[in-house]
Amino acid sequence: MQRLDGSATIPPELRGGIVALGNFDGFHRGHQAVVGAAVAMARAQGRPALVATFDPHPVRYFRPDAPPFRLTTLDQRERLFGEAGADAMIVFRFDATLAALTAEQFVTERLCANIGAGGVVTGEDFTFGKNKGGDVRVLAEFGRRDGFAVETVGAVAQDGEIVSSSRIRELLIAGDPRGAAKLLTRPFAIQGNVQHGDKLGRTIGYPTANVDMGNYLRPAYGIYAVRGTLPDGRVLNGAANLGIRPTFDPPKELLEPYFFDFSGDLYGQCIEVELIEYLRPEAKFDSLDALTTQMAADCARARIILS
Repeated sequence: MQRLDGSATIPPELRGGIVALGNFDGFHRGHQAVVGAAVAMARAQGRPALVATFDPHPVRYFRPDAPPFRLTTLDQRERLFGEAGADAMIVFRFDATLAALTAEQFVTERLCANIGAGGVVTGEDFTFGKNKGGDVRVLAEFGRRDGFAVETVGAVAQDGEIVSSSRIRELLIAGDPRGAAKLLTRPFAIQGNVQHGDKLGRTIGYPTANVDMGNYLRPAYGIYAVRGTLPDGRVLNGAANLGIRPTFDPPKELLEPYFFDFSGDLYGQCIEVELIEYLRPEAKFDSLDALTTQMAADCARARIILS
């Protein structure tokens, strides 16, 4: 699985590929349908299957002060695209240069000149180019002109509602990771390096792996049953606090998983933590004894859920 720069010419062996084109943040059921259609077309025609995504998200470019909202990092998307059958991921860096390209320039310079696309697959609501000057109808017209196939994939529904990144964000903010997982087809997962913290957890028998939330969406603050994946592939069950730790001063926003039956040094390692179930909101305790009593109850409940 290769990661390629969308502003440069791609390697010759990947030219003529079928390109799934979209942002694909979260890579939910709807995104999977688009990429699946592109992979199927590529395999049927004996062409490479490519997935093109944008980073940073266009919203971050146009509204740099917007609260964090990302559901996946580029590394996570690269892995997910590869698991879906893609041969390479193309990253269009969303900067002033890209934002200034008209729809026609985007097609001519990026899809045709740089990629040599043999086909493009998008969702039916895809827009592109300066001021969103292009849509799927415009893309199809350029495809006829420039000799590449265009296919659009309709919205995917789950339980009577359209699957969307916005809906997934709403569920996570509402403390419903299981609802989000249905739309994602997997638990929402936060990936990051384990940092040195205040080491307060180890003094009360609950050593945690502290992970900065970075640009990820902030789900509901509280305690979660979680699963962690280590760099060596080991999967660990645990419970985590996601929030600002109101019992301690000063407040510090972190994801702090405590992994059951694990002892080892994770500092500096990149781990991925899946939010499985929301147990309760954050709370401030009057004493460490009260906190540890509640943590024991949280961990016992998480063990049952994860079993």
